[in-house]
Amino acid sequence: MKNKLAKLKYLPNNFNVLEAGDYVICAISGKKIMLENLTYWNVDRQEAYYSYIEANKKREIS
Repeated sequence: MKNKLAKLKYLPNNFNVLEAGDYVICAISGKKIMLENLTYWNVDRQEAYYSYIEANKKREIS
């Protein structure tokens, strides 16, 4: 697969792929996150974050 947006269901320690793809978009920065690099997400909001920096920014905003 090349350069296709994935659709995921974020779980507490994992995620399920609902639609196959290569990446998701960070909810804060808008950066592409390759699935193999996806480490930070919020289960309640069903959002992905590029890094701990974006995840922390989202927590500060909320």
